[in-house]
Amino acid sequence: MGPPLLLACLLAPLCARGASPAQPGAAAPGSPPAWRQQGGLRRVKRAWVIPPISVSENHKRIPHLLVQIKSDKQQPGGVIYSIKGPGVDEEPLGVFSIDKFTGKVFLNAMLDREENDRYRLKAFALDLGGATLEDPTDLEIIVVDQNDNRPLFRQDVFTGRVVEGAEPGTCVLTVDATDADDPDTDNAVLRYSILEQGAAAMFGINATTGEICTARPGLDREMVGVYNLTVQAADMSGDGLTTTATAVIYLEDVNDNPPEFTKEEFSLEVEEQAVGVEVGKVFVHDKDLAGSPNWLAKFTILEGDPEGAFAIRTDPYTNDGVLSVAKPLDHEARDRFELTVSVRNERPLEPAAPASPRALATVRVRVRDVNEAPVFRENPRRVSVLEGTPPGTPVTTYTASDPDTRQLQTLTYALLYDPAGWLQLDPRAGVVRTKRELLHPSAFLQGGWYIALVLARDDAEPPLSATGTLSIEILEVNDHAPLLQPPAGGVVCGRPGRGGTLLLGATDDDRPPHAAPFHFHLSPQHPQLTRNWSIARFNVTHAVLAVLAELPEGPYSLPLLLRDSGTPPREREQLLNLSVCRCGHDGTCEDGVLATATAGAGITLGALTIILGSVLLLLALAGLGAARVRGRRRALRQGLLRRSRDDIRDNILNYDEQGGGEEDQDAYDINQLRHPELFPPRAKPPVRRDTPLSAAAPPAPRKLPSSPSDIEDFINEGLEAADRDPGVPPYDTALIYDYEGSGSVASPLSSIVSSLTDEDQDYDYLSEWGPRFRRLADLYGH
Repeated sequence: MGPPLLLACLLAPLCARGASPAQPGAAAPGSPPAWRQQGGLRRVKRAWVIPPISVSENHKRIPHLLVQIKSDKQQPGGVIYSIKGPGVDEEPLGVFSIDKFTGKVFLNAMLDREENDRYRLKAFALDLGGATLEDPTDLEIIVVDQNDNRPLFRQDVFTGRVVEGAEPGTCVLTVDATDADDPDTDNAVLRYSILEQGAAAMFGINATTGEICTARPGLDREMVGVYNLTVQAADMSGDGLTTTATAVIYLEDVNDNPPEFTKEEFSLEVEEQAVGVEVGKVFVHDKDLAGSPNWLAKFTILEGDPEGAFAIRTDPYTNDGVLSVAKPLDHEARDRFELTVSVRNERPLEPAAPASPRALATVRVRVRDVNEAPVFRENPRRVSVLEGTPPGTPVTTYTASDPDTRQLQTLTYALLYDPAGWLQLDPRAGVVRTKRELLHPSAFLQGGWYIALVLARDDAEPPLSATGTLSIEILEVNDHAPLLQPPAGGVVCGRPGRGGTLLLGATDDDRPPHAAPFHFHLSPQHPQLTRNWSIARFNVTHAVLAVLAELPEGPYSLPLLLRDSGTPPREREQLLNLSVCRCGHDGTCEDGVLATATAGAGITLGALTIILGSVLLLLALAGLGAARVRGRRRALRQGLLRRSRDDIRDNILNYDEQGGGEEDQDAYDINQLRHPELFPPRAKPPVRRDTPLSAAAPPAPRKLPSSPSDIEDFINEGLEAADRDPGVPPYDTALIYDYEGSGSVASPLSSIVSSLTDEDQDYDYLSEWGPRFRRLADLYGH
């Protein structure tokens, strides 16, 4: 093994002697040294170890020799040296170079420690043939820091907040900066200071941490609301490079200033009768932050308004007090007000804040007089007048009053609404009189009241007016006696008991309470009437006349006395014309129809029952007549069919269509089923009208039956085909008809058919139905 690589340093202070890594071919640990292995006593040099080479950043004299490496292994022709690594053949390129023949290493560019603080290279020694003479040697170059970077604040402007009046030592915010220089050197040691903050010097800063705190008491937002501080950071422990930033400190408001009125007295004016209008404003001032609860004012009326005629609120934009009218003001009652108003903040005042002597103000309000409309004190005015009052009768005096008592004005009156033209009005005095008699009943009365409108107007400019309602009650006068309605009584049975009664009624042109209930009496001037007749009340407007003894037939005239319930009552004697008829077994007149015709419009209870029965019987006869006509037509057709058995035509009628009914012969002809051989087969199946448009076409027509005996099978097959048809369910319906044949063994229900034999109907059976139908039997029977 040859001697190790010789490393020579031209700059002695930068070199040091030491061990180098084991070289190829060196003895293993624990083996004898080389010189002992060779059998000689020759001393072998140990390898040179180069300590890190330091070079200052920003070195301007370049190229600059850093170190020289040399191998002690001399070869014919010399040794070739080379280096590799960052700064040589790796980025950044070209920073270092080596003289391949002398082994000198040069710095070719300025270094920046903030980019690379050290470089690690490899040195190689080769012979002229390119063979390695020595193992690669490490070469480390350390970049020595210089103070070439200023400190940098993390932001240009720092902001903080602190309440006004804060105690000294209250910390607000912290400023901080950084330095790109070596943190292990004094180049990156920073110190903070405040360069400028105003003459008061209210804040201080911690030089090491950058924390800014209050330095003295007396922070007042109303004096200074914002502080702008210029802070500095310097490296080299405050003696090196510097930089500055701004710290903005806002003072937060506290309620340390009470609101104050701008002056002690305010004078305002308002018109009378105005409600809800603004009278004016009272102005205040508050030094606290505008818009905050510490600034917002609250007003109170302390004195001078016991009736609550005024109200005061706060204008949220200006913080002034707005005085308004809460109740109508009357200049004639009171034309001046002197109010005491107080003001305070919405939020309580700070205990340390001084009280304000100007928290009270006097507000003088003058009420201006304006023209006011007349007023009807009694509106509506209600009076009563007897019906039939003659023209010119005074009704009432309806006047208004003028609220303007200090300005005497003249009022005039006019009728604004008089629908019937019934009244007349004095335009100066307001006296209302009747112009003509108001007849009763009248369409202008509403429930017995007559409504008129009176207009009152003053003589101001412009004039004002008012409307008063005059309600006149027309008092009812009992000036009409009851009247029998109708005056002709009717027919009663001349036998006491059932049937011998008659219902009487009466009317009265008067209104309650001068009308019903009515009182019916037999005339007291004819006391003998009470032996045969009696009158009993039925309701408030009707009475029942009854026969007390059996009376002969014939006309009767009964004098009756009718009296109303008015005050005083009015009565009238009238004749009641009636007829007494011969009674039957059931208490009704035997000749009721004739008696009714001769007696007039009066109706007894028995006669009413007979008329009702007659009407019902006539309706029944009309129905029987219609059935008789239909029977004649049916018999006529059956007779024609009996005479022409060869042309029997039975029809199935489709009642879902509006056709000709029994007269319509265009329906389905069942002869096609009875005689299929007479009809040609259909070339195209019939169109199903009961199926949707999307349904499948029906199957082709089946062969018609060859004989009438196959009709049932033909119909059953058609029904089965319809049931199996999937295209049209459930629209296909099989209808079953009962065929009665050419005639029915049952007899006709209507007896009118007997007229075909020119025989009259026998109505004698009606006599068996009771006395009510006996008259009909007499009229229509034999």
